[in-house]
Amino acid sequence: MSEPSPRLVPDALSDYATWPAARPHTDREIARLLALLDACGFRGGSVALGHGRDTASRDAAAAFADAWHGSGGHLATVVDWPEDAASWLRQARRLTRPEPDAWVVAAAPVGWAQMSRRLRHSTDWHPRRTFGFASAGDSRLVTAAGPEVLEGMRGATADGRVWTIRRGWVVESDGE
Repeated sequence: MSEPSPRLVPDALSDYATWPAARPHTDREIARLLALLDACGFRGGSVALGHGRDTASRDAAAAFADAWHGSGGHLATVVDWPEDAASWLRQARRLTRPEPDAWVVAAAPVGWAQMSRRLRHSTDWHPRRTFGFASAGDSRLVTAAGPEVLEGMRGATADGRVWTIRRGWVVESDGE
């Protein structure tokens, strides 16, 4: 028997009102992401960078890649994905195959909800080693992705604060 697809059907996505587009990144966001990775022991390590195909996500990913390289880090892979796809399995495998130390994500909430479900159901990806830009810190995303899919993921807000997903909630704080 085959495993059911982790893809969310359009009706399920419409339960959460209008999904926002990815927001442009800020310098404070990039700085906080670098600090989070450092605080978690990933400085200079191997990061897989994933992003949506919209302009804001591509620009955020490019800015992070430059900053990560500048800090001595290595990008294991860079993978993009569409907001809507048949399954995202190919992209999920490409994102996890190099077995990076951590993952960084720049994406609109609806695309990341879909991709994170595929990652969690079909690969060895783990959200506790995943860091996201402000757009991925949307509480609707956590609910849509489902129980435990994003538990422990962290990221940076546009103003440089930290968000963490805990017990189904997006919790913001000033520190790690």
